[in-house]
Amino acid sequence: MYKPSSNSRQASLFWDLETMLDSKHPLFKLANSVDWSLFEKSFAPLFCADNGRPPSQSA
Repeated sequence: MYKPSSNSRQASLFWDLETMLDSKHPLFKLANSVDWSLFEKSFAPLFCADNGRPPSQSA
């Protein structure tokens, strides 16, 4: 039977993704500098508000 070595790490599904990413990476910096609400407001009129799958509820 396979036994993992004691120094191997298993990724937890409950970790915050942001803590796993390199905050010095250029794409990380870019993603945090973009005003995403501007895109949401711009694209909202293109989608039907009462048709389709409802958004998931955050816990």
